[in-house]
Amino acid sequence: MAKKILILCTGNSCRSQMAEGFLKKFGPELQVFSAGTYPAKEVNPNSITVMKEAGIDISSHKPKDINEFTDQSFDFVITVCDNAKEICPVFNGEVKNNLHISFVDPADAKGSKEKILEEYREVRDEIRSAFRQLYLTRLKE
Repeated sequence: MAKKILILCTGNSCRSQMAEGFLKKFGPELQVFSAGTYPAKEVNPNSITVMKEAGIDISSHKPKDINEFTDQSFDFVITVCDNAKEICPVFNGEVKNNLHISFVDPADAKGSKEKILEEYREVRDEIRSAFRQLYLTRLKE
């Protein structure tokens, strides 16, 4: 049976969306969802841009509220920012594994458009590397 995974961050507009995109590409057999503790109105356009560069289209993704998932069971709940880890809600369903893999928030990047996109690319590449390793060592069927 496919593993069910929830990836959490604060806004569900950058890091968790990128991680969801990569995991779905690495393991099409996985059930992957992402959510935020305080979801943004939309996925950050810079996240969409840098993921497209990596061959993954997340433009149809929408930020979701963690409360949509608290009654469900998951094999893994993975927080990708310290804030989400601090306020991760209690799940009524069973959570077999809680993991925390923190990444800098690229939305905090300052400077020119190119400088900001460089920050997004750095974070994207860190997420790709960490989640590929996680997939190969713990999630692959």
